[in-house]
Amino acid sequence: MPTHPAYDATTLSYRVLGEGPSVICVPGGPMRAAGYLGDLGGLSAHRRLVLPDLRGTGGSAVPRDPASCRCDRLVDDVEALREHLGLKRVDLLAHSAGANLAALYAARHPERVGRLALITPSVLAVGIEVTGEDRRETARRRKDEPWFAAAYAALEGITAGRATDAHWQALAPLRHGRWDAAARALDAADAEQKNAEAAAAADGAFDPDATRAALARFTSPVLVLAGEVDLNSPPAAMAAYAGLFPRAELVVQPGAGHYPWLDDPARFVAATSAFLR
Repeated sequence: MPTHPAYDATTLSYRVLGEGPSVICVPGGPMRAAGYLGDLGGLSAHRRLVLPDLRGTGGSAVPRDPASCRCDRLVDDVEALREHLGLKRVDLLAHSAGANLAALYAARHPERVGRLALITPSVLAVGIEVTGEDRRETARRRKDEPWFAAAYAALEGITAGRATDAHWQALAPLRHGRWDAAARALDAADAEQKNAEAAAAADGAFDPDATRAALARFTSPVLVLAGEVDLNSPPAAMAAYAGLFPRAELVVQPGAGHYPWLDDPARFVAATSAFLR
């Protein structure tokens, strides 16, 4: 895997898939190695995907200072990658918790972002509330699934503040639009691909009011892609997220959960490639 130095000399790695103009694809987790993104359902047939392993994950080195894994400080790693690639401006695609990092990057370096695609984004960086009832209402759309009763009971325990490891395991089918072999494999790999110690530092230093004010001045095109049945990022919250930008479009992918490129690759690639074109 190619590597480049960060501002503090930490060695950071990334993968490159496909040809054409580069798009940096920021993984979620938080602090999950980028391997779970695969080629984003075939998006590499349309763009050159640059998939970084954030510091302390995958092939990237563990930094000397654990606090450097804090989300606002990771902005400097994205900037170092842009400079390493020799790009004056870069398109960004970010999934889940990676959207917090992408939002902070866009707020700090708006002139360096061409297009911004936020895929089932976390809302922590911008302070949008997603209530327990929002998640339960989204989950109830799956009431005819054979696993629904156990998963919904787990969700009720989690939203009531009684979360256990067993609850999170039982909830797994509700994270996906299709609870098939591919979804099970992705879910099983989560713990192996995530740096829990780094993740503990990843979500600090958010200032939602300041970030929202900066994004209101961000004039590049933005795509917010939501999954119709995504508990983490329900469509109503995603509509509110899109409303923070002057030039954003909201796409709700039918039947998709938190990993829309896995649930319907063709539909996902059609929407994202059209936006990034």
